[in-house]
Amino acid sequence: MAEEDMMDEEGGGVIKKFMYVNRKAPYGTVYALESLEVVLIGAAFDQDVSLAFIDDGVYQLAKGQETTRIGMKNFSPTYRALEMYDVEKLYVEQESLDARGLSADDLVVTVQVVSSAEMRELMDQQDVLLNF
Repeated sequence: MAEEDMMDEEGGGVIKKFMYVNRKAPYGTVYALESLEVVLIGAAFDQDVSLAFIDDGVYQLAKGQETTRIGMKNFSPTYRALEMYDVEKLYVEQESLDARGLSADDLVVTVQVVSSAEMRELMDQQDVLLNF
């Protein structure tokens, strides 16, 4: 892609394609919450942001998360706010959903469910991949 094709609408800077790859369960580590915070920062700087959910990362989007017994705040409703930041490209790997007995209907936001081969293609199209 030519650099002039990647200029933002005002010509103020280069727009890069960032994909944040979420592979970890939502609680027990800081990865899921840190990823969400970094996504919001990237979107605030008008970058082309997408999220991928693979392996246990699909649990980050699961409906009905009850976190009071583990003493942590349930941050899954924040995913619904991503659209306000123009983050609308959320991809979930079908094989990861299947392995965990989940479907797109079990998730708190609308996602595009893709095969592992399609996920690899999406990743190959990015300028930057950040794994969490």
